[in-house]
Amino acid sequence: HLQSNNKNKMTDDTMSTRDRALKWLELDQYEPTRKETQALLDNNDTEALERQFGSSLVFGTAGLRSVMAAGWACMNDLTVIQATMGLAKYCRATIDSTKQCYVIGYDGRHNSKRFAQRCATILLLMHPENEVYLFDDIVATPIVAKAVTLRNCCAGIMITASHNPKQDNGYKVYWGNGAQIIPPHDKGIHHAIQNSQIPLEHAWSLDLPNENPRCKSERAEIIEAYHTITCDATSWLSDDVPKDGIKFTYTAMHGVGYQFVEAQFKKRSLPPVIPVAEQVDPNPDFPTVEYPNPEEGKGALELAIKTAEAAGSTVILANDPDADRLAVACVHADNWRILTGNEIGALFAWWVYKNYQRTYPGVDKKDLYMLASTVSSRMLETMAKKEGFNFEDTLTGFKWMGNVARDLAKEGKTVLFSYEEAIGFCIGDVLFDKDGVTACGVMAELCLFLANQGKTLVDQLNELYVTYGYHCTFNSYFICHEKPTIDRIFERIRSLDSDSYPTSVNGVAVVATRDVTTGYDSSQPDKKCRLPKQSSHMLTFTFANECVVTLRTSGTEPKIKFYSEIRATANDEASQEATRQNLRSFVKGAVDFLLEPEKNGLKAKGE
Repeated sequence: HLQSNNKNKMTDDTMSTRDRALKWLELDQYEPTRKETQALLDNNDTEALERQFGSSLVFGTAGLRSVMAAGWACMNDLTVIQATMGLAKYCRATIDSTKQCYVIGYDGRHNSKRFAQRCATILLLMHPENEVYLFDDIVATPIVAKAVTLRNCCAGIMITASHNPKQDNGYKVYWGNGAQIIPPHDKGIHHAIQNSQIPLEHAWSLDLPNENPRCKSERAEIIEAYHTITCDATSWLSDDVPKDGIKFTYTAMHGVGYQFVEAQFKKRSLPPVIPVAEQVDPNPDFPTVEYPNPEEGKGALELAIKTAEAAGSTVILANDPDADRLAVACVHADNWRILTGNEIGALFAWWVYKNYQRTYPGVDKKDLYMLASTVSSRMLETMAKKEGFNFEDTLTGFKWMGNVARDLAKEGKTVLFSYEEAIGFCIGDVLFDKDGVTACGVMAELCLFLANQGKTLVDQLNELYVTYGYHCTFNSYFICHEKPTIDRIFERIRSLDSDSYPTSVNGVAVVATRDVTTGYDSSQPDKKCRLPKQSSHMLTFTFANECVVTLRTSGTEPKIKFYSEIRATANDEASQEATRQNLRSFVKGAVDFLLEPEKNGLKAKGE
């Protein structure tokens, strides 16, 4: 899952891997990674040397994310210093100097605090006139996104690898508009990093952020402002609804979220959550879960369910380690039901639209928008058509949705809600990234409203299916660490039928094909895809049976993901189950035909 480039721009392309490692030793001044590098050289560990030094990290729209180790291809002190030098160079060249202040946050992973201090040192050295806001303790990612606009910064840096395994870390960048960077900024920053190989004098000082008066924290003030702004914009529960009608269990998944969710609940005058004791405090080793990702389902929520049952709690709220995502589970018909990201998204959309209508009864709906990633359910699109507001889809990732939302806000439009099926939600338009903390508070109020009517989240979902149709989805993934294998799989798909895209799969005709990688869309009059091209693979097939299947590679994980959906009239559990089984059967067959998992050594989710 290294975001790396086979040509190491940090060094001469003709250099051997061993020489690249020796070049590294000339620049690295952090003793642990120096010792690690020297040991690899002394032991002539050619495999590790090639993996860590044979390529370099590429700064993309996801920033940087990789395993923490010595080497050009890894997250470490030197690559963080070089990335920050490149970011500062790019900002100096493109932004008014009066706005060149920065905010820096970090999560609870190994090395995150020190990496953040490295960032602050570089920015203080390269911007001698401007302020740097370095949080003096861990922080949730959405708070950094909001801090960028609160402090009128030109950029923000968040040191986090989100829900990746414990050995990883990352470097996420927000632009001055409070959204994650998109082209051309990612390429501009990457090119600037390539010209930032040699660290500045004093770049290795960890004392500078503490000694320089231009380095401030203001953590408490920023966090308080964040809670005030988000709660004022998204708290709709009326006073006549009892706020103790449900006990909420909460897990931070060994991440940073608990203190911020506590504050969010307090701001909304909600009773405290019941924390999952084993997972509530930050722990960079994530000892109770194989993957610290609540999206993984029941395995990741096992302790939360145990805690909830012991406390008589009927709703579980789960953040990922940097608290920008939210998973939800509830008791329905005496059984636990873990909701999908699409189901949560549909519930949020209904709740937000219902309350916006109540608050602004005469609003002109032509100025109202909801957004979703193109691999998410089309439920919001169906709602928009029926209710009269606007819907737009974007490429996968909140970097795209955040910037679209920001642009719409500039035009005087109101973005009510944005989401991606990977349990990322942004409620309203006071923030332009996914926000698991605010989502926790809003979901709690939604649940209390329904409980007061004697309903669960599943009951409300079923009502939505009656109104808008049953939008049935089936999503999963395969693990593949070999990029050449991934490329070969997708090139085969693109030439399955007479050197072109398949016209049928397992006897079902393909009625439309979209290839975001090449910019092709057979459903458009000009055959051009209206979504921007992207370097990773993404193919979408619409079938004659009205099923839609998308295959894509991940930019931050070693995965080939697939997404599928079909809309049906299914107003009871039996017909819904039949629809689910039919969809799964068709999609599994289609995915086996297209990806050839066994032949290509792909590992399915859960293997």
